[in-house]
Amino acid sequence: MDTSEKKNTSKANWVKLLLKIAVSVACLWYVFSKINFSDAVESIKQANPLWLIAALLIYSVSKFIGAQRLSINFNNIGIHLPQKQNVKLYWLGMFYNLFLPGAITGDAYKVILLSRKYKTSYKKTTAAVILDRFSGLLALGLLVAMYSFFAIKETWIISILVVGSLAAIPILYYFIKFLFADFLPGFWPTFILGAIVQLTILICVYFIIASLNINEDIAILVFIFLVAVIVSVLPISVGGGLGVREFAIIEGAKFAGLGLQGQHNALILSLLFYLITVICSLAGVIFVINDPFKIKTTS
Repeated sequence: MDTSEKKNTSKANWVKLLLKIAVSVACLWYVFSKINFSDAVESIKQANPLWLIAALLIYSVSKFIGAQRLSINFNNIGIHLPQKQNVKLYWLGMFYNLFLPGAITGDAYKVILLSRKYKTSYKKTTAAVILDRFSGLLALGLLVAMYSFFAIKETWIISILVVGSLAAIPILYYFIKFLFADFLPGFWPTFILGAIVQLTILICVYFIIASLNINEDIAILVFIFLVAVIVSVLPISVGGGLGVREFAIIEGAKFAGLGLQGQHNALILSLLFYLITVICSLAGVIFVINDPFKIKTTS
């Protein structure tokens, strides 16, 4: 790549970053034009801290499981990381994904680092990371389909969600079989671990709901939240879907027929979950300072 190409790539990356920031800001502006900001802050202050601590702990557990899931894909292509090192790298990736929204995200960092260290092709390492995300989305799709029975009245929408989520499993299986055969042995283990990850996050959501002392429309709130999480995966905003998730959850609450209080509860749920994500991911800064691959020497 010559100098002019590097400059063009750098400019393109900056443009993408600015667009993502604009999307997040626009979405948050819209959300807080519908919900009173001071009321939202007050609700967060009144949340039960014990339930929030429990939510943070179970969310952290989900990340340890997620690290194990990703290691299966790495093992399939000859990248055998010690578990402790794998967890450190996973947490470092979480930190980068949340706080470095530019070209070098946590996923890109892992791909570059591991490809160079283990002499593995960038294509295979990238596939390992991307397929890991899809294994999580499969389980998330199943949860959305399950909760649609409690949140949606239209039978045809429920049918589409159920059929789509179930059909996605064999579709991804054969997609991997024909295009990424190296990862086929890990399909079911990663799918099962992906389901466990989503279930632990679901428990986290229920703990947050308990902290807010919400007793109405709980299944609907969970359904809306899960859909918003899927929307937030789209790479169109910064900070792990900041703004986009809140926009989706507010519009979802309106679509579900929830009143202002229901929309308020949905937003607070989303904001507290994001706060927990930030706190958990901040721990990854330790591994920015202490490289997970640093070799200790003795004098």
